[in-house]
Amino acid sequence: MRAMTYRGPYKLRVEEKDRPRIEHPNDAIIRVTLAAICGSDLHLYHGLMPDTRVGHTFGHEFIGVVDEVGPSVEHLAVGDRVMVPFNIYCGSCFFCARGLFSNCHNVNPNATAVGGIYGYSHTTGGYDGGQAEYVRVPFADVGPVKIPDWMHDEDAVLLTDASATGYFGAQLGEIAEGDTVVVLGAGPVGLIAAQSAWLMGAGRVIVVDHLTERLEKAASMAHAETLNYDEHDDIVVELKKQTDHIGADVVIEAVGAEADGNALQHIAGTKLKLQGGSPVALNWAIDAVRKGGNIGVVGAYGPVPNAVKFGDALNKGLTLRMNQTPVKRQWPRMFEHVRNGHLTPREMVTHRFPLEDIAEAYHVFSAKLDGCIKPLILPSAS
Repeated sequence: MRAMTYRGPYKLRVEEKDRPRIEHPNDAIIRVTLAAICGSDLHLYHGLMPDTRVGHTFGHEFIGVVDEVGPSVEHLAVGDRVMVPFNIYCGSCFFCARGLFSNCHNVNPNATAVGGIYGYSHTTGGYDGGQAEYVRVPFADVGPVKIPDWMHDEDAVLLTDASATGYFGAQLGEIAEGDTVVVLGAGPVGLIAAQSAWLMGAGRVIVVDHLTERLEKAASMAHAETLNYDEHDDIVVELKKQTDHIGADVVIEAVGAEADGNALQHIAGTKLKLQGGSPVALNWAIDAVRKGGNIGVVGAYGPVPNAVKFGDALNKGLTLRMNQTPVKRQWPRMFEHVRNGHLTPREMVTHRFPLEDIAEAYHVFSAKLDGCIKPLILPSAS
């Protein structure tokens, strides 16, 4: 089969790999019909995540058709159209029993923290991902769900991570009716977080970024106020001005390890790799939220310590909640929101590439060329 393979930072190509096979009775083999490149894939592409091995296939956002099932699979059949959450989880361990599917203890040798994730280095189990023609899906009776007949494929693929993560970020903020919510980052996760904030009762939503096309999308798609941090000497001071000098009730950090905004921190975190990424957005969140406020963190970071203002968070009495998204837990409510038009994931898709052009797709997305907000990958396109 044809699959994207990692060759080192900023280097990848499409190669022939062995078609995945059934390794366990609960496995399924999925023929991928649509995949996406996630902003967190760029952390791998840029060499920020440890133990990303040459030959690894990325891609944790994908949908497809069941091509083969193991003898123990009961809920899927060959030919079913399915969407697959980015979490790989057993469904029965201590953590899965509590809905913490992203922290499953049985799918990753490094499971003291995160569970398994498709295509996201050997720190998350070493599973090949869906930027390929076929992918092996473990615990096939637990994760995948048949795509509803009414759901558009592009909505379905975005619900496997980016949209669910944005929704989860808003949940983590524990938004109360009338709250002022600031979303840091107007990428796909931030856009859905802003839409979700309204659904959860926000009285005001402000989105911060520095890319004009993303801020315009936040205004049109999420009906949010927008701030371009490049236009202000200190974005935290501006956010305080915008919130009666008190601060926002809730801040959702949807940027993660490659945040711009502070040259020294960006170089230390993303170039010299002295930290698990740049802590700029996280520190902005701590500074911009009011005393006693809530911060939801869904931006991806590496395991290396970061220069985070933890003392300020302590002294302000903040509540910080964070995790990798337990995707399937969000789906029942999200499906209804999508069906009713309150969440519009596919509205943020800007580019579609055939699998053979995936190196170009990563370059365009990484460099933010041509107004790229969310690129999709079509494995079967020539």
